[in-house]
Order: sequence, then structure tokens, then C-alpha cells
Amino acid sequence: MEFRQQALSKLQSPEELDLPVRLARPRGRLVLAVTALVTAAAAYWAVTGTVSATLSAPAVLTHARGGYVLQSPYAGQITEVLAKEGQVLAAGAPLLKVRTERGDRVVRVLAAGRLTALRAAIGTVVATGADVAGVERTGGAGDPLVAMVYVPGDGAASLPVGARVDLTVQSVPSRRYGVLRGRVAAVGRAAQTPEQVSAFLGDAGLGGELTRHGRPVAVLVRLDRAATASGLRWSSAQGPPRPVDSMTPASATVHLADRRPLDWLLP
Repeated sequence: MEFRQQALSKLQSPEELDLPVRLARPRGRLVLAVTALVTAAAAYWAVTGTVSATLSAPAVLTHARGGYVLQSPYAGQITEVLAKEGQVLAAGAPLLKVRTERGDRVVRVLAAGRLTALRAAIGTVVATGADVAGVERTGGAGDPLVAMVYVPGDGAASLPVGARVDLTVQSVPSRRYGVLRGRVAAVGRAAQTPEQVSAFLGDAGLGGELTRHGRPVAVLVRLDRAATASGLRWSSAQGPPRPVDSMTPASATVHLADRRPLDWLLP
């Protein structure tokens, strides 16, 4: 009670009413000023600044013409393989010889292209309609590579044509040579089944891998051209010292349109 009485007496003392009241110490005023400055800067950035959104998806470097899976029209045992993987074949070129009940038959490619996968070997017994090869259609040596990006169906609607794309190519060390540059050229209208992806790429295994998390939408990416060893533009000055092969897997990062931070908060 003694301390309380002293406090009341001090408040009732008239000679101290004219003393200034200290609202904050100098250190407190500094903290208040910094807080106000940070709040003002955050508000200004929320109105005038931008935030870059990205979308990641698997991709494959290929040619825009796509490919196909070659099936054997005969049942029998393969006695000879007439081409090697990576070889460019003309339309109707012989690929395999199959010994059937009616004699030897030749399996030929349907359309000109590059042999990307050979699933048959000498001595293998095949049934009619069995997959024996994957062939990538090409328009010649100057046919440029593109990237097919397989975006989940719920993310494809937000992809604008012309969006910038960075591709981390599986066969190229990104820490040394950087990423491949490109832009979205077209966005598919419907999600694709594993069979559709396999038919375009000419590889059933790759089609299954790209659709294991659901049916994706195919996005065509045109790769930027440049005077480099690969003929393509990279984030590094020169990129890798050799061309990149088609049917090479990659990981794509699509840069969506920039948005103001305030837009993310408003309904």
C-alpha cells in the first residue's frame, strides 16, 4: 500500500503537470521509422511489382513430323537385321527378314525416317502385329528439332503461345552448358492417351512413362536457332560442342506471364 500511495501522490502533484510526456525512446522511434518504411515499400511493390510463375513438365526433343511404331506383318523367326539404330531409311527400305511357313519375307519401313529403336534381333520369334521398331519421320538433314512438352491437363489452359521455355536436356550437363531456349508454338486441345503419345513418338515405353501420372496435353515448343555447334541457343555462350540427338528426354520449365503480387490476393 505504501508504493501505491506514493504513485497516487505523484500523479496528483500539480507541479509535474507541465512536464512533457515521452511517447517513445530514440531507439523505439528508429524501429518505428524502419517498420513504416518497410511497410510502404511492400505496399508499393504489391501494386507495381511483378511475380514470375513457372510450370515444369517432362519433354522430348524430336521432329515435328512425329514418328510411328513399325509392326511386323508376318509371323515367324527373324533371320536377318538389315539396318542399325540411328540410320536414316527411305520409304519402303528393307529392315528385317522373317522366315515364315511360306518362305522368307521382308519387313519394310512404311515412311522415310530415322530408326530410333530396334526391338527385334536375329533369332527372335515374332507374331503378326508385333512391334519391331520405332521410326521417326524426318524431312531430311535440315529438318529442325522441336520439343514436345507433356503438360498435365489442369495446367495447359494457362499456357500462352509465345511463352518462354527453358529445357534441361538429359544428355547435356546443365551446370556446364546451361539450358536450351525455346518458345511455345502451339498447345494441344485435348489430353492424350498413352497410345496417342506412343504413336507420335514411335516408342511405347516412352509413351507409358510420359503418361504415368495422368493424360497430358502435348505442347509444341520451337527451339531458338543460333550460331553454335548444335545450331541451337543455350543459356551459356556456346552450349555443348556437338548436336543434340532427337528422342532425347528433357525437363521443361515454362515461364508464364508475369503477374502483380496484388493479383494473387484479390479474388
